[in-house]
Amino acid sequence: MPVINRIAAFHEDMISWRHDIHRNPETAFEEHRTAEMVARQLESFGIEVHRGLAGTGVVGTLRAGKGGRAIALRADIDALHIQEKNAIPHASCVPGKMHACGHDGHTAMLLGAAKYLAETKRFDGTVHFVFQPAEENEGGGRVMVEQGLFEKFPCDAIYGMHNWPGMATGNFAIRPGPMMASYDVFEVEIEGRGSHGAMPHQSIDPVVVGAQVVIGLQTIVSRNARPIDAAVVSVTQFHGGDTWNVIPEAVVLRGTTRCFRRDVRDMMERRIGEIATGIATSMGAVARVRYERRYPALVNDEESVRRAVATAAEVTGDPGRVETGVEPVMGSEDFAFMLENKPGAYIMIGNGGGEGGRMLHNARYDFNDAILPIGASYWARLVETSLAAA
Repeated sequence: MPVINRIAAFHEDMISWRHDIHRNPETAFEEHRTAEMVARQLESFGIEVHRGLAGTGVVGTLRAGKGGRAIALRADIDALHIQEKNAIPHASCVPGKMHACGHDGHTAMLLGAAKYLAETKRFDGTVHFVFQPAEENEGGGRVMVEQGLFEKFPCDAIYGMHNWPGMATGNFAIRPGPMMASYDVFEVEIEGRGSHGAMPHQSIDPVVVGAQVVIGLQTIVSRNARPIDAAVVSVTQFHGGDTWNVIPEAVVLRGTTRCFRRDVRDMMERRIGEIATGIATSMGAVARVRYERRYPALVNDEESVRRAVATAAEVTGDPGRVETGVEPVMGSEDFAFMLENKPGAYIMIGNGGGEGGRMLHNARYDFNDAILPIGASYWARLVETSLAAA
């Protein structure tokens, strides 16, 4: 079965929704206009709406038949702090903000599925349409879970989907087990003793100490992690000093870590502290380390993956367009918090090559409107097969 005909019939509606959201991007926990637009659309479809979870989150609930089973479908609604460089009619009207990750498209696809399912109700059970705020950096998925997402909206499984530039338009990719990495950040403040730049012997140079710490942190992956365990430790900031001839009192290093296993995550946190404080102490300086756990690894449930693969193959009409051996991604996604609490699966849908192969978080990225009915059909058929009448 290819794209559902009824969904294809309101393709232009989905484009209109998507372009409206794209023109009016809102970032983490400020998605008031977007949330209200989503809520009004759901209500117009006859779907029960709950506003305000995680501040700007929206959940729509649709019931059909007499079944007691329930699933949830999640889309993210927030934008990024990026100045858009596209010269397109629906370009961002908000300076410094744009939908550079396709959350406008994710929202439109889930709204399309909701419209179709509300019209047809060819399922037996309950479906919750979860529109989540603040996926980018701020952990809106965690907040929704903490504020009772699964207590207020019980479900047996939850599913997510993200577009992927560079993958053929409308193809799908997924894998069981770890799909995306954990995401943590760290900060190391190194306090030494400042002096004249021409008299370094009178200093405890925090710049030199910091340089040694940067080099030392590179040994965590190469010498502390097992070679078969993927991990990343990246120092992405080095701040210190104000002028040419003064050795500063202190410097600050910041960076990120990524991995797929909890024990590796624990090890990286411990070793960053040990290496930074050890090197600083050996050179007469003091290191203060802050490590913050942001997002856990995103781990797909095997049974949910099988259901997602079967649905995607049905929608594309060709099992060969559904890649099941895709490599894990070292990027992160706060849908992981939801999968820590419920079984489910996160799938990628191909956004096509795009002009110049522009990837996510690029100032010239734009979601491919051609995949809107494909993604919406995937969501709709996932509900109809997962909640098929017994």
